[in-house]
Amino acid sequence: MSPFLLTRTLPEDATDAALRADVLHGLTRTPKTLPPKWFYDARGSELFEEITTLPEYYPTRAEREILHARAPEIAAATGARTLIELGSGSSEKTRLLLESAPDLTSYVPVDVSESALSGAAEGLLADHPGIDVHAIVADFTGGLSLPGTPGPRLVAFLGGTIGNLLPAERAAFLASVRGLLAPGDGLLLGTDLVKEESVLVRAYDDAAGVTAAFNKNVLTVMNRELGADFPPDAFDHVALWDPENEWIEMRLRARSRLTVKIPELDLVVHFDAGEEVRTEVSAKFRQDRVRSELSAARMELTHWWTDGADRFALSLAKAV
Repeated sequence: MSPFLLTRTLPEDATDAALRADVLHGLTRTPKTLPPKWFYDARGSELFEEITTLPEYYPTRAEREILHARAPEIAAATGARTLIELGSGSSEKTRLLLESAPDLTSYVPVDVSESALSGAAEGLLADHPGIDVHAIVADFTGGLSLPGTPGPRLVAFLGGTIGNLLPAERAAFLASVRGLLAPGDGLLLGTDLVKEESVLVRAYDDAAGVTAAFNKNVLTVMNRELGADFPPDAFDHVALWDPENEWIEMRLRARSRLTVKIPELDLVVHFDAGEEVRTEVSAKFRQDRVRSELSAARMELTHWWTDGADRFALSLAKAV
């Protein structure tokens, strides 16, 4: 079996420090905000996996459909010997690329969760004994250095996660990815596409209430990690389409006036009735917008693949 290496570039206390900083910044500003990454403790990850199976939530199925149909074409277009996956999680969709890319010799999954990386690597090494796996525990939005691996290299950022970044954050992220690329390397990017408002809102406000529980899980995380006393039942889950920015916003709306204490931050937060906390932005894209944002980061869009219903796209870009 090929070797498995794991490098931790994220300090042990980085997650705690980041949570404190984000909550302090987000809940003392107007309007209040929280980053979506704090949904994802163990329970939040379970809820998200459940979301991906819901009839209303199409992105995961649509992206998988593209990978099933186009993985050999993607492999041929890149000739990649190293696959680098940002936010790899369980690496489930990555297997479709690994199985279709005979030239691949190295896989570099990057994620903040060491347990997710180790679990995924165990299965990948068993199924693909000829591939070296070098996992990196890191926050890819904060800058990233990669191990020396053979080129060409393909950086994959799947799932439409780039839509969770605000425009300035996306620009900075794409510029940082460009900094990782050498001539001949590429970026495989998953983007959810603009479509009917009703379809989009249902995807983020399902009938079974799973997304609502996922949204409210950020309150549970703050209660557990920061000693806060948020009453989750005092907030409603809200999903809205912003046609000007072409993104979905998830929010938590206070049902009545209330005061929340967060002892670990020595903070008291007041909510008016109807006041909202924005917990996620999920931007939707058109091909011209993807091309423009890649170009601004000195990358050229060379391939564009969509599912049969044009709901989701995978794009391949090369460094210029």
